Amino acid sequence: MGAEKIRNLTDEELRHQERDLADQLFKLKFQLNMGQTESLKKIRGLRKDIARVKTIARERELAAARRTEKA
Repeated sequence: MGAEKIRNLTDEELRHQERDLADQLFKLKFQLNMGQTESLKKIRGLRKDIARVKTIARERELAAARRTEKA
């Protein structure tokens, strides 16, 4: 998932996406530990997507704080 696509999400959709990705990552890690899968590429991709979502959420949080400081 690209950063631009994530930026177009609302705050609620962003939180939902983060929970969804974290859940997928948990399931993949569990399968990896059980020896059912070896999809390291997918795990790395999910970790990067979670990081992107968290980064954009934090950017919005900081932007909102700056707006309230100026007002």
